[in-house]
Amino acid sequence: MKGLYIHIPFCRSKCPYCDFYSCLSKNADIETYVGSVIDEIKTGRRTKEFTQNSELCFDTIYFGGGTPSVIGADNIGKIINCAKEHYNITDDAEITVECNPSTVDDDFFRKLSFYGVNRISLGMQSAVDNERKKLGRFSDRNQVLSVIESARKQGITNISLDVMLGIPEQTMTSLDETIDFLIATDVPHISAYMLSIEEGTIFHKRADSLNLPDEDTVCDMYMHLSEKLRNSGFIHYEISNFAKKGYESRHNTKYWNCEEYLGIGPSSHSFVDGKRFFSERDTNAFINGEKAVYDTSGGDRDEYIMLRLRLSEGIIFEEFKNRFGIDFPAEIIKKALDFEKQGLMTVSVTGIALTTDGFLISNYIISELIN
Repeated sequence: MKGLYIHIPFCRSKCPYCDFYSCLSKNADIETYVGSVIDEIKTGRRTKEFTQNSELCFDTIYFGGGTPSVIGADNIGKIINCAKEHYNITDDAEITVECNPSTVDDDFFRKLSFYGVNRISLGMQSAVDNERKKLGRFSDRNQVLSVIESARKQGITNISLDVMLGIPEQTMTSLDETIDFLIATDVPHISAYMLSIEEGTIFHKRADSLNLPDEDTVCDMYMHLSEKLRNSGFIHYEISNFAKKGYESRHNTKYWNCEEYLGIGPSSHSFVDGKRFFSERDTNAFINGEKAVYDTSGGDRDEYIMLRLRLSEGIIFEEFKNRFGIDFPAEIIKKALDFEKQGLMTVSVTGIALTTDGFLISNYIISELIN
């Protein structure tokens, strides 16, 4: 089973830190774009060069962006219904929609539930209203609570909240306020990301005046968040993700397990039949039927190691052998033992994994292991 990703490239405004591909919804022809997504599902004319030899069976659908909620529940429903008609979608599919708390109304979740959506991801970023405003987020914490309650009333209880670390003016005290808020909401999933200043963003232009916490403080924030959430019943199952047992993101876990997925929409990426390909960051090009672009082959040994080590479970030797037909390389185990002495990895007879400390410098450790 594959995962289906639908990119909705529209936002009501551009957040100053965001480098994801998006455009302002007020300048967009949303109906035309939705029609193009439906056309791609029906015909595959943009991606069939890469998918024609693969059966398109999905057990997850994920609407990302941008801000998918700005196109309205009925448009999301049209896309879901079309996918169910033209693809093999399992009855128990996890269907996720990313939402901004300021772009949903009272009827939004009732309609989403009707169309089969059973998971939402809310872009909260911080429970401290002043911090949220600096990030370009317009809803306050009471509105976030109201949105969570509205979703639950319509039977959507699988809710994820996004938070950011290392944002302007953030302190350990203000982070504690956010963590306490997260725990109090009793949502079953948290995604936590460290702010990265990306070239071309508003924050990049204002970098010298942002008053950001220093790197050591951000690392302390990450460790503190992890400890408090784990003490409250969350599993730190991936570098940036925490979940109550059974609420891990099924769709995103496909990426880290090096499983296949199909992306539809500008800037979307796909991995099908051992090939990685993508659509250009151009909404008009997608609407006009521009074909996806080949990137590279995927799923080799090093890529699998790199992705699996993002998970707290790490590499399971037996699974590795079943996938590649060889034993896990002894030279990598030897390097992992050196990192274990530093408290950065665990090594056992069944596998290797990063510790929480190791998560902080995962890029360095993984590059050392596979090079």
